Amino acid sequence: MTSEKYGSRFQRWKKPLTIAFFLLLIVLFTLLARRIDWSEVLQTLSEFKVSTLLIAGALTLCSFIVYACFDLIGRTYIRQPLRWKQILPVGIISYAFNLNLSAWVGGIAMRYRLYSRLGVSTSNIAKILGLSLATNWFGYMVLAGVVFSSGLVSLPPGWKLSSGALQGVGVLLVIASLGYLAACRFSKKRAWSVRGIEINLPSLRMACLQLALGALNWSLMAAVIFTLLPAKLDYPLVMGVLLISAIAGVVTHIPAGLGVLEAVFIGLLQHEASRGSLLAGLIAYRAIYFICPLLIALVMYLGVEAKAKALRVKKTPA
Repeated sequence: MTSEKYGSRFQRWKKPLTIAFFLLLIVLFTLLARRIDWSEVLQTLSEFKVSTLLIAGALTLCSFIVYACFDLIGRTYIRQPLRWKQILPVGIISYAFNLNLSAWVGGIAMRYRLYSRLGVSTSNIAKILGLSLATNWFGYMVLAGVVFSSGLVSLPPGWKLSSGALQGVGVLLVIASLGYLAACRFSKKRAWSVRGIEINLPSLRMACLQLALGALNWSLMAAVIFTLLPAKLDYPLVMGVLLISAIAGVVTHIPAGLGVLEAVFIGLLQHEASRGSLLAGLIAYRAIYFICPLLIALVMYLGVEAKAKALRVKKTPA
């Protein structure tokens, strides 16, 4: 099939797919809103000091900016001249939707829609998405490897994975991380083709940047939770529990890890602090790191759509 036929077929399906996409967003937002006890959220936030909420909010903003910078690495990776002012909003919007409404909506659908408006090809969008995922989980592997192997987190008796096994997992993650860096430095084969999409192994410099940004983002996430939990908890312990809960959230495939995060934190830290104080801090964390950014991202997204519509109307001949 020629490219002209592909183009005509895409134009034929573009409007129905756009309508379906917006309907899906409405359904997902409705389901998410029903899961949230808004009165509990507001009551919990009202019990915190304003200074605490401001610190948590500032850390959240830094985390979202860092995550959006993953796509700046992607810009260098695909060698396409996009401005940072174009990329950062895409990264922030996608991250907020990804956290709350699953990777299919935020990571894939939202990125495709926004980047296609910037003239990025489908293959390059896939490369940006792939590099962003790799950056996120490479940073996770490094941090989790160090935290788990150091024995900072002890699992309660009765868990299927013992504390010793967790340390072993940490060692394996450190080895895998070093292996990735070694491959970026010494591998002679630098490119592979997967379903017609060429994947290039990044340089060692780019891999180190992935490590730094990925690890920094997870550290900032842990810092937000640490700010909202009881003061007697240590930051490395909070980070370790967050890293464990992240894997639990991925395994369960629940959007925003609803219930999973709370279960892991309470299960691992209930001997360090009361369940009530832990739950209050985690509710505040969800409000500040998940709900507020999603509402802001929704406004940003509607602004992007309105601007795109205005440009189309302006270009349409009278």
